[in-house]
Amino acid sequence: MYPEELIAPMRAELTDAGFTEFRSSEDVESHLKDHKGTTFVVVNSVCGCAAGAARPGVRYALEKAGKQPTVLATVFAGNDTDAVAKFREKVLPYPPSSPAMALFKDGELVHFIERHHIEGRNAQMIGDHLVEVFEHFC
Repeated sequence: MYPEELIAPMRAELTDAGFTEFRSSEDVESHLKDHKGTTFVVVNSVCGCAAGAARPGVRYALEKAGKQPTVLATVFAGNDTDAVAKFREKVLPYPPSSPAMALFKDGELVHFIERHHIEGRNAQMIGDHLVEVFEHFC
């Protein structure tokens, strides 16, 4: 696990934008089990592509999108171990990936962005893609 003081600013980039942290498997399960509407979950990470593209891309999308997910949530890879494991169960058959992003509608996965879709892209490219996803599913 990473020291909390190290990752606190990385968590804040999303929580300051309105994301709720799912810190346990129960948080993930209880929310997705009966949720009606859309839930956008970001697997946050300490890696460079999370800092340089994923988190800024998400914030960009939230500023630009006309339609928005009902709930914004995040889990932190390397720290929220149980929550990340439960999230990864929910996105099978996709392999573990961090950072990653998933959109659920009525508790069912409708769109998934793996790390390899984030690496090598800039924040605006990721944000523009998310705007399209939100417009289509939300």
